[in-house]
Amino acid sequence: MSQTFPNKKIVLVSRPIGMPKASDFEFQEEPAAQPGEGQVLIRTIYLSVDPYMRGRMNETKSYIPPYGLNEVITGGIVGEIVESRSDRLQAGDKVIGMLGWQMYNVADASAVRKVDDRAAPLSAYLSVLGLTGLTAYFGLLDIGKPKPGRPSSSPERPARWA
Repeated sequence: MSQTFPNKKIVLVSRPIGMPKASDFEFQEEPAAQPGEGQVLIRTIYLSVDPYMRGRMNETKSYIPPYGLNEVITGGIVGEIVESRSDRLQAGDKVIGMLGWQMYNVADASAVRKVDDRAAPLSAYLSVLGLTGLTAYFGLLDIGKPKPGRPSSSPERPARWA
C-alpha cells in the first residue's frame, strides 16, 4: 500500500524584472502524487540552480520553453526512489532527472537515470558529472581543441596575461 507524503514545492508566480525576488515565487504544499504503472516516487535530495533557469523565467522565445506561471520550477535533481512501480528501478535507488523543485516527484522510470553514490558524491551528478560539467568538457574539447605541446594561447587568441 502506498504511503502519502506531504509535498512542498516552489512555484513561479510572477515574471521577475531584473533580479528575481522572493515575491516572484511561492512555496506550496499538497500531498505527493502516487506513482502509476511504470512510474516511481522520488524524494529530492539535491536541486540544481543553473544560469539558464533565469532565462526560462521570462516569457520569450528560446531554445527551451519558459516556465509557466503558477507551475513548479523544474531543473536537474538528484533523488532517492521511495516507491517503485517499475521493473527498472527499486526503492533506495538514487537517480538524476529534470524534475520539479519539490520534495517528491512522480516520474516515468524512463525519465530518470540511476546514479552510483559510491562512485561519486551525489551532488557531483549535478555539477562536474552533470550538465554544467558536460558543457565545460565538450566546450574544451570541441571548441578549444587542445593538442599536446600546444600552448594555452596562440597568435590568433593571445593569453590576456602573457
